[in-house]
Amino acid sequence: MNLDDTIVAIATPSGRGGIGVVRLSGPRALEIAVPMLRLRHELEPGRAVFGEFVEPTGIRSGADKASTLTPSERIDEVVVTYFAKPHSYTTDDVIEISAHGSPVVLRHIVELGVAAGARLAEPGEFTSRAFLNGRIDLTQAEAVRDLIESQTVYQAKIAAQQLDGALSRRLQPIKQNLVQLIAQLEAGIDFADDDVSVLPDTVILQHIADVQLPLEQLRASFAYGKIVHEGLTLAIVGRPNVGKSSLFNQLVERERAIVTATPGTTRDLVTETVAVGGIPVRLVDTAGIRHSLDEAESIGIRKSKEALADADLVLVVLDASQDEAGEDAELIAHASVRPTIVVENKIDLKMRGQASANRAPDVRTSAVTGEGVVELRAEILRHLRGKTGAEVEQGFLTNVRHRGLIQDSLDALEAAKKAIAQKIPHEMLLLDLYNALRPLDAITGATTTDDILNLIFSTFCIGK
Repeated sequence: MNLDDTIVAIATPSGRGGIGVVRLSGPRALEIAVPMLRLRHELEPGRAVFGEFVEPTGIRSGADKASTLTPSERIDEVVVTYFAKPHSYTTDDVIEISAHGSPVVLRHIVELGVAAGARLAEPGEFTSRAFLNGRIDLTQAEAVRDLIESQTVYQAKIAAQQLDGALSRRLQPIKQNLVQLIAQLEAGIDFADDDVSVLPDTVILQHIADVQLPLEQLRASFAYGKIVHEGLTLAIVGRPNVGKSSLFNQLVERERAIVTATPGTTRDLVTETVAVGGIPVRLVDTAGIRHSLDEAESIGIRKSKEALADADLVLVVLDASQDEAGEDAELIAHASVRPTIVVENKIDLKMRGQASANRAPDVRTSAVTGEGVVELRAEILRHLRGKTGAEVEQGFLTNVRHRGLIQDSLDALEAAKKAIAQKIPHEMLLLDLYNALRPLDAITGATTTDDILNLIFSTFCIGK
């Protein structure tokens, strides 16, 4: 990838729309854009200027080469914004041309840009240039993708935090402590003749603990971060006619599943994705689980058991108007291998005569009146956020790659602790510490040898 090229691409989704944006970035962005524009005012950095998109003199592209269009004729009205280096997304000169969202017009702007010397941008190249030019780090680059793929406002907020550098800021002091330890050990080895003391084992272990503890806390945040990023699946299970489909409709807030008084109405899985506390939750309404000789219902029951096995969270629905059946106890026991919420539905009818012998309900609801549905949503959200019921602080892990790298770093720190216990020389101990540093570099960006050397010489009075 040549960073000296000027690149061009359509920056808005494919298809027709009210507005479409073509972006040019690179040293020749201004030179290439100006000939195809007739503007009301001169371009100024950070200012949007109204104008017209016209055919540049002497340049025609594609099927339009044979057209009779004159240079003075406009093709479209546009708004042009100029971002001067280094105050742009890529840190290069950037021109953004906002035209009407006609694929023909947008494609023609790109073709004229290529004909004038720009190169068609590779997928993600604008963001990769922002990273390579030091505008953003790797976590922020990945957050751009997460922000685009957000399904809820909460997901977008979390991605925006990452884009603002929340994870990098949380990792930076951890990396700094690790680099400081490496620098001290390097200095103790390389400059032993200059009165630089060798760190005792107890001090090294304390430094490692200062790095290890926050990394473990960060690793633990992935349980919540994964749910925020990917959402989860919630299966609603129970015996026939306990109100599963009615509760499903209450959570979806529309009549999505068919509801009748006849037991066994639901024969197949019905799914819908809703946002609970800003987290995507895929609800699965299942067929009532009972012993059945009906072939179609038996197939539905088998699918219900499969959905229960695949679910991240299970909603077991009981009928408050009836005494507990053996199938209820069996279902609760079977579901308890994963996070489970027991719901006692139909509280608008007569309450059951005996309490559950296995587990008291977490929530009592009436799918008919809506009573208890708010509490049910709150209980689901409590499970999403973990036992504390509180949101994790900013800068938590939402990315599987990041989680794996944090684990690699922790493994290397454990190896370093074992090396200290075995009285292994510091030269070998440093290998483990560098192995702990490299995964962190793979998240935020590399720590160079110069960084460590600069820290050594700025921290210690060497060779005076």
